[in-house]
Amino acid sequence: MAELKIGRMILGMCQTNCYFLYREGGKDAVVVDPADKGKNICEALKKNGFRVEGILLTHGHFDHIWGLDELRNAVNAEREGREPVKAYACAAERELLGNARLNVSGGAGRRCETYADVYVNDGEEITLGDISCRVIATPGHTEGGCCYYFEEAGILVSGDTLFAESVGRTDFPTGDGRTLVRSIREKLFVLPEDTRVYPGHGESTTIGHEKAYNPFCN
Repeated sequence: MAELKIGRMILGMCQTNCYFLYREGGKDAVVVDPADKGKNICEALKKNGFRVEGILLTHGHFDHIWGLDELRNAVNAEREGREPVKAYACAAERELLGNARLNVSGGAGRRCETYADVYVNDGEEITLGDISCRVIATPGHTEGGCCYYFEEAGILVSGDTLFAESVGRTDFPTGDGRTLVRSIREKLFVLPEDTRVYPGHGESTTIGHEKAYNPFCN
């Protein structure tokens, strides 16, 4: 099977990383965290020959979901009778996604109350087109925050749980600092050290680097 690749668009007022995963030479794409301008995400992927087969949400903060409804609607409008594309999130994030106060969109100037089509739990496997990943629940940044581990490629999309030499803030609703650090140590630092980490903001890193140099987790 062709090698799994990852691309990035930096979107919105918070310069959020919106990722898309695909196989080299393939057409199926999985979008992670459609941060803003969902129609633009759809058009950019379509222009490059991709078809969106699913949408993954690492958590429900406004700067990761502002483009969700627009992307989902734009993609499904073109599927011509095929099964609709679905968005996935951890079950514990349901309330935050649907509440503009909890997801901070109200305070950010553009209310957003949305939903995932499928709510998943820790350890579940998700297969979208020819791409599969495992859900790793990592509460702390939000109660229902999670990461997606694409084991075959050694790729972890970490949302706002783990950054390069930093971690996600925990002062928003449902955040908890001790829980976040525990999630990172117990759920992420057990992955192979050469696992490449793609966070919600900033540049990529590796599990090995963060175990050695992340001041918040050592």
